[in-house]
Amino acid sequence: MDRTSSGLTEGATVWRNWAGNQSCRPRVTAAPATRADGAQEVARAAEAGQVVRVVGAGHSFTDAVVTDGALLSLRHCNRVLGIDHETHRIRVEAGITLRELNQVLADHGLAFPNLGDIEAQSIAGATATGTHGTGARLPNLSAFLHSVELVTVDGTVREVNAEQDPDIWRAVRVGVGALGVVTAVTIQAVPAFTLEAVDRLMPVEEMLTDMDELLAANDHFQLFALPHSPMAMTSTRNRTELVPRPLSRTRVWIEDELLQNHALRTVCEIGRFIPRANAPFQRLGSRLAGASYRVDRSDRIFTTPLRVRFVEMEYAIPREHTAEAVRAVRELARRPEFGVSFPIEVRWVAPDDAYLSPAGGRETCYIALHQYHKLDWRPYFRAAEAIFDSLEGRPHWGKQHFQTAETLRPRYPEWDRFAAVRRRLDPEGRFANAYVRRVLGEGEAS
Repeated sequence: MDRTSSGLTEGATVWRNWAGNQSCRPRVTAAPATRADGAQEVARAAEAGQVVRVVGAGHSFTDAVVTDGALLSLRHCNRVLGIDHETHRIRVEAGITLRELNQVLADHGLAFPNLGDIEAQSIAGATATGTHGTGARLPNLSAFLHSVELVTVDGTVREVNAEQDPDIWRAVRVGVGALGVVTAVTIQAVPAFTLEAVDRLMPVEEMLTDMDELLAANDHFQLFALPHSPMAMTSTRNRTELVPRPLSRTRVWIEDELLQNHALRTVCEIGRFIPRANAPFQRLGSRLAGASYRVDRSDRIFTTPLRVRFVEMEYAIPREHTAEAVRAVRELARRPEFGVSFPIEVRWVAPDDAYLSPAGGRETCYIALHQYHKLDWRPYFRAAEAIFDSLEGRPHWGKQHFQTAETLRPRYPEWDRFAAVRRRLDPEGRFANAYVRRVLGEGEAS
C-alpha cells in the first residue's frame, strides 16, 4: 500500500518475520497513512469480528504477530511529532524504527539512556516485548516511556501515563499487543553522550568470580561466551568526555561486515554440515580474537548490524543465579547434537515496575541463545528452557519459548493485575491471537 492508502485490503499476501520462522496469510491487511486512519481500521476490524494484530519491523521470533484476521502495519506512521528540549522528551509515532529514532535524537542532542544491539525494531514493538540493553543500573526500554497513545477495541484513542491511570500504565508498557494498538509514544530521553568501548577476552570463570565488581565498575557490561572455549569476549561501555572518534569506513567494514557477518555465516554453514567443526572453530576464534577499542556516539556503540539470520531464545533470571545458569548453558551448548555455532550472550538490567516485564521487581541477568536459521532450534531451546525453568526464568516476550499462561502466571507477582486491565480494555479478546491466548490466557470477561 502507498503512503496515502488506509483501507483494509482483502486477499493479503503471506507475511514473514525477519528470521523466516514465522508466517501467516491474514484475511485482511492495512497500512494506514495516519494514526486516525489506524484507529478507524481497528474499529472496522473489530466490528467484523476479526482479531487485530500489529506488525512493526518483524523482528520478534515468536508467533506474536501471526493471524488469519486483520494485520495492521504502522510502517507509514513513523513521524516525529514533537521535541521538548527543556524536558528532553520526544514524541513520535509508533512505527518509527530505533535506527530512525536514534538519528533524530542525535540530531537534536539527545539519546536513549540505554539500547540493545539491534536497532531495526519499531519503537512500539521493542517496548511492548520488553526489549533491553545491558547495564546493571538501567532498566529496559519500556521504562523510558513517559506516555503512550493507545487505540482500544472500538477505535477510541486515549493517552495513558502514570498519573492518569497507573494500572493501565504499568500494563501497557510491556503489553505484548494484548491491550490495544499503541500509535504514538513520548520518550524520556537524556542529553547525548559519548561511550568508550573496550572489548577484550577474559576467562569465563574469572568473569563469574568478579561479576559483581565488573557490573559495579562499568555503566554497561556484557559477555559473549563460546561454549567450546574457556575464554569469553567481554564488552564494557562507559561514558566519557573524550571526543568521538568514529571508525573509518574500511575499519567498519572489517569489524561489522567481514568479521561480524561474513565470517560468522561461513562458520555457521560449515557447522551445519560438519557439526564437529564447531569446537575447533571456537577455540581457534578465541585464540585469534584481539582487544577492540572505540570512542563514539552512544547509539553507534550500543548497536551492531547483524545480518546472519538466526532464531533466538532469551530468559531473564534473578541476578544471583547468573553463574549457575552460565555454567549449565555452556555445558548444554557443547553437546554435539545441537551444533551450536553462536556465542551465548549474557547481559544485566535493573528492575522496573511494568506488570509483565521479565525484569519486573528484581535485579536481572538475561541469557540469550541463538541458533542458525537453517538448523532445528527446538531441541536446543527445549533443553535450555528446562535449565531456566529451574532458576525462576521468565522468557523474553518476543523470543522463542514454550511457556503457557499456566506456567507463566506463578512467575509474575502482578499477573492478575495485568489480566484485570486486559479484561477492562479488551473484554472480547479482539487483540488475542493464538500466541496471546497461549501465553496470557483466553482473556475474555468472566
